[in-house]
Amino acid sequence: MYIDFYGLKELPFALTPDPRFIYFTPSHTEVMANLHYGIESGKGLIVVTGEVGTGKTTMLRWVMKRLDRTVMVAYIFNPRLSVTEFYQHLATLFDIQNWETKSDLLFELGKVLDARHSRGLRTVLIVDEAHGLSPQVLEEIRLLCNFESDTAKQLQIVLTGQPELRDVLNYPELRQLKQRVALRCEIKALPNVEEVAQYISSRLKVAGARDADIFSPGAVDYIFRCTAGIPRSINNLCDNAMLNGFAASEPIISKAMIQEVAETFDVLPRIAKVEEREAPARIFPAASRAELWSIGNSNGNGKHREPADEPSEFVRISPEPEADIIFHEHSRYDSETSIDELGAAFRHSGLGRGNNGQSL
Repeated sequence: MYIDFYGLKELPFALTPDPRFIYFTPSHTEVMANLHYGIESGKGLIVVTGEVGTGKTTMLRWVMKRLDRTVMVAYIFNPRLSVTEFYQHLATLFDIQNWETKSDLLFELGKVLDARHSRGLRTVLIVDEAHGLSPQVLEEIRLLCNFESDTAKQLQIVLTGQPELRDVLNYPELRQLKQRVALRCEIKALPNVEEVAQYISSRLKVAGARDADIFSPGAVDYIFRCTAGIPRSINNLCDNAMLNGFAASEPIISKAMIQEVAETFDVLPRIAKVEEREAPARIFPAASRAELWSIGNSNGNGKHREPADEPSEFVRISPEPEADIIFHEHSRYDSETSIDELGAAFRHSGLGRGNNGQSL
């Protein structure tokens, strides 16, 4: 393996959604700040979209690990469900056992939600890959939005998925669901080669690299052209290029090595090479965000708010039992950024609430 050869402590470009490696572009920062705002302010239905590989699942896990212990998160990532299977999932997630019909289940679920709400606790259902849900299941989700008191939603729902989710919500039969969307966010790819370079450098540093200049400028430029700034595609090219570099005893990854990997994976340049590039947007790389976010950590009334002693309660169902380690591990990540610091950086950046986060 190339870890020792390049002076690393772990793989820097694994395809798993590890929140420790999260990289804060303006798009990520805005979406995460808006998502946290939506949950904290009690929005009933939130929709987050983004292209394949832009980091939606990683972002969700980062935000969920920073919700306080008063929030219970029920997480479903398998969209290929029938209505019956969807309700079976809900019953498992909320530990509802004594039910036979949909009416029974909804009655028991209502009691659970009402009890939590009366104690000042919040409940969030997150459905990942929601673009794959059938219109029938989405209609059932609309009905779940009806769990509410006179003043607040008892069940908040977050739908995340590819851009096709927007098209699905435009189906005529789902117009009532679309009308219930309280907040929309869109996560975007890295927009230029400068941010791709800093993304690569950030992941190398998190993985333990002392020298993050392992990829030549020409290699980084070609990576951007082949991937159009999609993080998952960047990871795949970089990982395989470092493996080839280790096999060839090459300490620096060259453009030619990236071209070889790109040809192997049949990845042609998607962006033409340009001599003059636009100035990079303001970014928040992992290596320096502690300094950037020292500007404040307040709860909005001028008082300092300490992070929760424990993460929020997590409930999930998954066909991959080994993945439970990610959700039930209570250790702190290397990146200690709090939600308040993220919000402070977002406000300080002057980005405001642009097209990426729209309150409807």
